[in-house]
Amino acid sequence: MRLKERYEAVILWFEKNMPIAETELKYTNPYELLVAVILSAQCTDKRVNQITPVFFERFPDEIHLSKSSIEEVFSIIRSCSYPNNKAKHLVGMAIMLHEQFKGEVPSDITELQKMPGVGRKTANVIASVVFNKPAMAVDTHVFRVSARLGLTNKSKTPLDTEKQLVKNIPEEKLAIAHHWLILHGRYVCLARRPKCEQCGLASLCKFYLSENQSKG
Repeated sequence: MRLKERYEAVILWFEKNMPIAETELKYTNPYELLVAVILSAQCTDKRVNQITPVFFERFPDEIHLSKSSIEEVFSIIRSCSYPNNKAKHLVGMAIMLHEQFKGEVPSDITELQKMPGVGRKTANVIASVVFNKPAMAVDTHVFRVSARLGLTNKSKTPLDTEKQLVKNIPEEKLAIAHHWLILHGRYVCLARRPKCEQCGLASLCKFYLSENQSKG
């Protein structure tokens, strides 16, 4: 199967079987999503969603957060991964968001990455989810699933995966494709024990086909 045909087949399957796909992080505005995505680094969305109600009650906007202390933020987010670093990043992000961006979360990926705790993946999530820009955020799920399906070839870095996906997925489908790959990786194409027997993409999957050939 040619690469173009593989992409077309995978996209068609997702369109039929997952017509609605969106972030599982709970938020009501760009500031809240930015906080949630920073917290979600190497942490589950479920855990983040347990933390953010209390967080947003205490820090409803970047002004309140910018005036807080790292210790206070830490006390609220301590149950997530790397709370020390994230507390520093969140306070620093809030200060810059307030002082440099006047409280308006920027839509530009380069501008977003100027803020503490905002790497390329986080910036792409904000650009895609909030501003509906054709950006592809690559986390561990996207990296793994796209490689197993054969959508990417010999990709060694998230940036390389991002470039290959952006090149081959139609621009208007990039935003939802990001969620397709994440959700598929979260619930079906698991890292250690993928549920290949439950996967509707098995017949297209290079990983599945190679595994079965080796067993045969």
